[in-house]
Amino acid sequence: MDALADVLAAEDARRWDGDLFQSASNHADPVVRRHAALALGRIRNPAGVPILLELLTDPDSVVQQDAAFALGLIADPTALQHLQDVLLQSTDAERTDADAEIVTAIAKIGGPDAARLFDELLVRWMSRTDAGDTPFLVEPLLGEAWRLGEDAPVVTIAQLADAPSERVRRAAVYSLYRLHAAGAARELLAASADEDALVREWAARALTRAFADSAGLDHSAVATRLSQLAADQEPGVRVNALWALGTFANPDYAGVAVDGTGDPESQVRLQALATLGQLGGELAATALTVRLDDGSLAERGLALTSLARVDRGTALTESASWITNEDDWRRRAVGAQALQHIGGDTALSWLEQLVFDQDGRVAATAFDALARGDSGWARELAPQLLTHPDPVVRTLAARHIEYRPRVAALELLVAGYGLAEEDAIPDARIAIVEALGAISELGYREQMAVQSRFLARYPTCDDYLVRRAALESLPPAAMQWGPPEPVETGRDTEDYRDIARRLVLPAERGEGLPELYIETDRGTITVELFAADAPITVNALLQLADRHYFDGGAWHRVVPNFVIQDGDPRGDGWGGPGFALRDEINRNRYRRGTVGMALSGPDTGGSQFFITHAPQPHLDGTYTVFGRVRGGLTVVDRIVPGDRIRSVRWSR
Repeated sequence: MDALADVLAAEDARRWDGDLFQSASNHADPVVRRHAALALGRIRNPAGVPILLELLTDPDSVVQQDAAFALGLIADPTALQHLQDVLLQSTDAERTDADAEIVTAIAKIGGPDAARLFDELLVRWMSRTDAGDTPFLVEPLLGEAWRLGEDAPVVTIAQLADAPSERVRRAAVYSLYRLHAAGAARELLAASADEDALVREWAARALTRAFADSAGLDHSAVATRLSQLAADQEPGVRVNALWALGTFANPDYAGVAVDGTGDPESQVRLQALATLGQLGGELAATALTVRLDDGSLAERGLALTSLARVDRGTALTESASWITNEDDWRRRAVGAQALQHIGGDTALSWLEQLVFDQDGRVAATAFDALARGDSGWARELAPQLLTHPDPVVRTLAARHIEYRPRVAALELLVAGYGLAEEDAIPDARIAIVEALGAISELGYREQMAVQSRFLARYPTCDDYLVRRAALESLPPAAMQWGPPEPVETGRDTEDYRDIARRLVLPAERGEGLPELYIETDRGTITVELFAADAPITVNALLQLADRHYFDGGAWHRVVPNFVIQDGDPRGDGWGGPGFALRDEINRNRYRRGTVGMALSGPDTGGSQFFITHAPQPHLDGTYTVFGRVRGGLTVVDRIVPGDRIRSVRWSR
């Protein structure tokens, strides 16, 4: 437990300690060695590469897998040759899950050499795969090939898109979709008729207007195929087809989306409403107007914002009742979003009034709409809003100044930073530092002014996220404040021993995982928590649940066939618990029902979490996976924005 606590402490602080990790990697207990490997990957110091390469031959297979995974997190090119040698020297009979993780690591390192290895192995095993005798590594090679970008062997991948194995087809089609592989247009069109629903989903997602243009495909032929897929028996296929159809921005296909607005699945209805806004035309306008008074608040709000793109006159009239609703800030915020798309003097005037709404969430939405429209009023207003009571309003104002820096805003930026020091979220502090950096780049005089007026007033900074922003945007502040790492975590050795005792060791010993019960308006979602893979994240979430932090919150974000998201006390996607968590990236993949930590950048987790509707391989190795839904997936599918979490409790 002592050794494990030391490893957890170093990882959490992002502190490199060569002696500690060398000792932990040689510990008699594989649990310690495994967590040492994970910690090395999460700290991402290239000095840890030699230790991880040694752990690839560890007697314990789990340690081998985590060592390979950690090498992918570091993505040091110096490890590439060793990893390639391991794959090439192993026989088929010797292949293990560690080899699959090595494939992922090589893909993350990337480059022409990695791509050549992928191509060589796939070509070597193609005939066996076509015959139904798929070698172990073919699926991971295909599934990770998208990470290689422009170096990816598209021709070879495309040849395997119709393999007998559905798992192979899934992997190949996913990479072709992520690569926007114009050279594989024929294969992606064929995949849209595959017997496997997931293959059809990803193929449909690929068939956008931009893809059709790059591949030289006839728009009407692709849109016709998407129209057929919009009636597929699987909801995920229907969602993706509607999404892709919207990119064609052609009113001729509005009837397909109108049909989708009556779909029994809420995700399909939401996507259909959004697609109507992209397609436009009289039919879309009529259908959206009807939907303003039909369905959930989320559906009616989406109908309004989509109508704003299609029929600005009607949308302007309808927006009046939304922006004047004194009882519901969400309605006023939706009205502000609609006004952004409507444009014109009247909409602009209304937005200018909404910037002074009594609810900061509405004010933030309104100012964001003004700023996105490049309003001259937004430019004049931004400095004044740096001292607004709401932290998000201050954040957006500072960002606006960063994009259009001027020294006249310096004093207000300094004053705004003082207010932001009391914020529960770091966003305003970060945005102000970045804006000050932009002003410093205007010239030597401006740089000196920033140093004398800002750094003299704020000689220190305790927030590692703000120090990281300074390192990237305001070097004089970084020099004065110090590096962002190691992080002062606020925990001592006993805290890490406690986390190891309560969470890590029981999970590693198979004594059962804690479960989270999320009671919603639609039913209960049961989540099995990965206490060994993300112990500090799980510990924080359990503490928040004990405080009833999540009770009464609303699912503020729902992206059809992607995720539902909650954990924000503000309800607009900006809120947090007043602390930040370091990422605990692990080998768990984002499949359907995976629970992950939402981020606004590396190591920015807090209380917002998301649950996936469908597999999302592009999230693997980027966002902390801390659980998986074990009951209530149909509830997840039914959630729409605004639905409530009644309570969150947990038990072992």
